[in-house]
Amino acid sequence: MKIRRRRFAAGTAALSTALIAAPFVRGAHAAGKLSMGFWDHWVPGANGATEKLVKEWAEKEKVEVQIDFITSQGNKLLLTGAAESQAKSGHDILALSTWLPSRYSELLAPVNDVMDDLIKANGKVNATVEYLGNIKGKWIAVPATVGSQIKGPCSRIDYMKQYAGIDVQAMYPAGAPPKADDWTFDAFLKAAEACHKGGHPFGIGLGTTADNVDTAGAIFHGFGAELVDDKGNITVKSDAVRQALDFYKKLMAFLPPDVPAWDDASNNKFLVSGQASMIMNPPSAWAVAKRDAPKVAEQCWTHGFAKGPKGRFAPFTPYFWGIWSFSKNVPAAKSLLRHLSQASSAEKMVEASGGYDLPSFENLTKFKVWAEAEPPKGTLFHYPDPYHHQILAAAGAPAPHSIGERIYTQATQTQMAVRYFRGEAMEKTLAWAESELEGYMRN
Repeated sequence: MKIRRRRFAAGTAALSTALIAAPFVRGAHAAGKLSMGFWDHWVPGANGATEKLVKEWAEKEKVEVQIDFITSQGNKLLLTGAAESQAKSGHDILALSTWLPSRYSELLAPVNDVMDDLIKANGKVNATVEYLGNIKGKWIAVPATVGSQIKGPCSRIDYMKQYAGIDVQAMYPAGAPPKADDWTFDAFLKAAEACHKGGHPFGIGLGTTADNVDTAGAIFHGFGAELVDDKGNITVKSDAVRQALDFYKKLMAFLPPDVPAWDDASNNKFLVSGQASMIMNPPSAWAVAKRDAPKVAEQCWTHGFAKGPKGRFAPFTPYFWGIWSFSKNVPAAKSLLRHLSQASSAEKMVEASGGYDLPSFENLTKFKVWAEAEPPKGTLFHYPDPYHHQILAAAGAPAPHSIGERIYTQATQTQMAVRYFRGEAMEKTLAWAESELEGYMRN
């Protein structure tokens, strides 16, 4: 078995000399070769669990495997997918982030048989995985444990209690169902105001990168505010969208003034520095605080998002494992993905990531790592939404994928919120967004 961590250069030419084309395999369990490109995990040692699981499968099935761990920094994993799709050559299996399965749907081998078995064994997948991974009844990728995450609230226990009068541990008790009926958008806004007055505001960005966009998506969904519906109709000029923008205008008055310029590192730094009462993120910021600012980590509690008029939504960003249709070893690739998606395999990956990684199946949300994580004990218990208390959603949904991806990558929702907060008239903001959406459709 060959295992490599690779930093791929952009372009098909650079990739062509580095990738192995797998030979034809006569059946799922015949000897042969299989190559895969996995996301290079940011958690030290987390790749090791994946390597071990692949090795277990390879030894049993007598398959020679090559693993490349490809960094997402500098969009290298993204560029690898683009290059391989154009060259129709490369890895048999490739990690694909949120929107990429739909982008490459015509080039991915269907995996309905794999998903039918996994859903039977592990329970249903969440709505976001269904939206992004199942195109017109055809599963085109398998949701990956590695890299998938909920970007929900991580609150300071002390600040929320002191300034907002909210006991987040009582609201989301470790080992027990949420007691969060009163945790609404109104309560969220009041808490943001109180923490702002206390000198420790919420750290919620309004920039154009993923963390900012994911939060905006959850807030818009909470109002039932769709920019484009599932049939491709532009619906931005709706009362629901107006309500979402009014909410954001009130919220932004209680946030740090520079949040329109925040990137994905900003909220992490704001929490670790001890300034934030709350951020929206997976356990990455808590993990850094645990290492660099343990007194901050001791006060962190990850929990569910507030409920809007149309429901309680949480931002979910999945990774997928896709099998290229031009792979010469599709049966073996499917066999490996079944192995990696078993409950026992998923738990090993979650443990290796310190609880960061998140399976997408409803029966795989109560692993002991989340209950036992500390400090404080139980701080991550509600991170995987073990009681299915929320609707996991993606910003840009339910628009057709090509449009939803543009809404997401162009940060249309956060840009709308910033424009309106800065004094632009509501109808002018909506007209701007409508023009942008029309442009996405033309392109």
